[in-house]
Amino acid sequence: QVQLVESGGGLVQAGGSLRLSCAASGRTFGSYSMGWFRQAPGKERDFVAAITGSLSSTYYADSVKGRFTISRDNAKNTVYLQMNSLKPEDTAVYYCAGSRYSGVTTEHEYAYWGQGTQVTVSS
Repeated sequence: QVQLVESGGGLVQAGGSLRLSCAASGRTFGSYSMGWFRQAPGKERDFVAAITGSLSSTYYADSVKGRFTISRDNAKNTVYLQMNSLKPEDTAVYYCAGSRYSGVTTEHEYAYWGQGTQVTVSS
């Protein structure tokens, strides 16, 4: 069982930056792929970024490529999402998720979810 707790959300102006963190419990964190998803009001939850457990390969949604960076520190059981050049359309609740599968970008392949953290980007 893995428990995930996100932090780092907040209000930022367009063009600004935020770094989200996701702290995970469990001794096998390094073996899990970790992902970030987001859900804007009235919309479905969408994939943002993912990182594998072993080689730390990364995957990004087209909408965030070049602006967001996912990383992990297995010694600290933490995954990060560095968000730069933020836009109002990035406003959403951001969720951290964990999966036993590698290279996954779809919601149903993630078994473990955090409670979410709100990111609001003002224009």
